Amino acid sequence: MSWSMIAEHLTIVFASVLFTITLGVPLGGCAYLFKPFRRAILWFVEVLQTVPAMALLGIIMVFLGAGKTTVIIGLLLYALMPVVQNTCLGLTEVDPGVKEVARGMGMKMLYRLIHVEMPIAVPYIFTGIRIAVVISVGVAVFAFFVGGGGMGKAIYQAIRVHDMSVIIGSTLTLMAMAMGLDTVMAFAERHLYRRFSPSKE
Repeated sequence: MSWSMIAEHLTIVFASVLFTITLGVPLGGCAYLFKPFRRAILWFVEVLQTVPAMALLGIIMVFLGAGKTTVIIGLLLYALMPVVQNTCLGLTEVDPGVKEVARGMGMKMLYRLIHVEMPIAVPYIFTGIRIAVVISVGVAVFAFFVGGGGMGKAIYQAIRVHDMSVIIGSTLTLMAMAMGLDTVMAFAERHLYRRFSPSKE
């Protein structure tokens, strides 16, 4: 295990989460706006997370080959569910009175969504992102098996030679990584709830 492996692992996680947000938030918005498709969208992201991580990465590798692109797409799909679900939930929970006032002001559906409802739903969306980050830290261990590098390489090599000190050290590092990111994001999440949802403090 080395600092370069840790840095590589975090790079993969942050890159995948960025793409997850980019895809997940609009998908959650679509699930909220278009009720006939809501169940299908939510079902789709739930199914993606039930697929074993290695199997999902293997399927993607068949089409894209080994490498970081395969890993990032796999993590994106695997962590999509909490972002999509929380975006849809957050928009649904916006006070109906606020929506009615926005309509009364003549705001069109898309404008109202982006400028009124989405900012209010930010705490819910951030909670989904927080969950996605923690999921990605764990699943990124499998990146090594499809040519993506990261902490998985150290763990795999240690298992092969029965080096318990490296296995324990790598596992503790992953735990510290996940808990550290979760703690920082939990602090930010509480701030967002106080700012946007004072009644839910």
